Amino acid sequence: MKNLNSFKTAGIAAFGVFAGTGQLLANDNQPGNADAKKPNIIFILADDLGFAEIGCYGSDRYKTPNIDKLASQGLRFTHGYATPLCGPSRATLLTGRYAFRTGATNQDACSQVFTKAEKAIPYYLKPAGYVSTCIGKWGQLPDDPSDFSFDEYLRFFGSGVYWTAPGKKENYRVNGTDLVLKEKEYMPDLMHKKMVEFLTKNKNTPFFAYYSMSHVHGEIKRTPDSKPTTTDYYDDNIAYMDKLVGKLRTELDRLKLSENTILIFFSDNGTAAGHADAATIGGRRLSGQKGTMQEGGSLEPLIVYWPGVTPKGKVCNDLISSTDFIPTFAEITGATLPNDVILDGQSFNSQIHGEKGNPRTSLYVQLANNYWVRNEGWKINQSGELFDMSKAPFEEIAVAADTQNPEAIAARKSLQAELDRLNPKGGYFDKGDGTGRHANKAANKAAKAGNKPANKAAGKVGKKKKQKE
Repeated sequence: MKNLNSFKTAGIAAFGVFAGTGQLLANDNQPGNADAKKPNIIFILADDLGFAEIGCYGSDRYKTPNIDKLASQGLRFTHGYATPLCGPSRATLLTGRYAFRTGATNQDACSQVFTKAEKAIPYYLKPAGYVSTCIGKWGQLPDDPSDFSFDEYLRFFGSGVYWTAPGKKENYRVNGTDLVLKEKEYMPDLMHKKMVEFLTKNKNTPFFAYYSMSHVHGEIKRTPDSKPTTTDYYDDNIAYMDKLVGKLRTELDRLKLSENTILIFFSDNGTAAGHADAATIGGRRLSGQKGTMQEGGSLEPLIVYWPGVTPKGKVCNDLISSTDFIPTFAEITGATLPNDVILDGQSFNSQIHGEKGNPRTSLYVQLANNYWVRNEGWKINQSGELFDMSKAPFEEIAVAADTQNPEAIAARKSLQAELDRLNPKGGYFDKGDGTGRHANKAANKAAKAGNKPANKAAGKVGKKKKQKE
């Protein structure tokens, strides 16, 4: 990972692992929270926002002053990873379990195989005294957020919802009540308003807020700040997303909640193909993009700010998986995790405190039947292909199968052993079209043409082999 140290960043120190000190618990006398020893958690999840689209990560094009400020005051991670596509990514993040365990191997499978039998983050935090909300995209996941232990929710349908257009009404649901987005009403602003209502109502109770933004998933449309002469709205959307982060922090200050609230900024997958070429760092684009198994599909911006705890303006190069949030939150809040369910994450609470902790030595990413395991310098995929990651995230160098390089040989052996230990072939087998986007593209098209439910036309999207959990 040494190559990352050469990135230019927006006023932040060069990449590296820093040790620091921080208090484990917030001050007992923090205002606006009766149970101050339990910090509030706001998890901001951007949609289709890539690693190279944030200023503090060295973006050549995009300006994100509010998110950059969050990083300058908190902790910025350089190796945070998610599943490279919306639905499977969110299923993995919310449950802390890999797709071969949950069945969330492709977009359609997220609603057809993945079920509410899986437990999401609020399920574990509720017994620890937390009230929760889901605001924004619920996407390809089944049922409603309330079926996954969220106390309140505002969810829209599909992705990239911004305005109601002529001939196309945008529907959304608030705590079981179906509503229609009004003319001239901007969904991201409505979500912000709902967030403020939740914060105000629960300022004296520990809370977890899952803020699942619409930005910057397509179809990209104008923002309330877009100029009449603007024709390319993508830059405007990133700017407005950043503005909403700033507005959220202003509200936390107003409610005197800032000092006892952990803010986390993350993204569900990499930059979409149509914008990936423009997302560069030092003139170079990342390898791959959304939906691919390369770095550009899974490497995400990850920023954590916990006042008085996170070392100010520091950077951590440790590997972080989206499955790691549940055990991290459990350690922070005192929540109890089950012994009878396999959770794939590993707490990085120590790193949040500026301590070395026990960093991951490897992590796993899967989409459809494609998967890989990587460590600091190498990656191996489901076909046994080994890649030298010394020039990542810009290049992934294929290593010859007959290489005599002792480091490559050792990496192949250790990473293959980790894949064997995980045994993804022993879990759900994806029967989709191979992209992770569809259970069966041909069947979906036929169903649409025949006006039949796509899930019935497609048949079963996954089959689970017996696997002990």
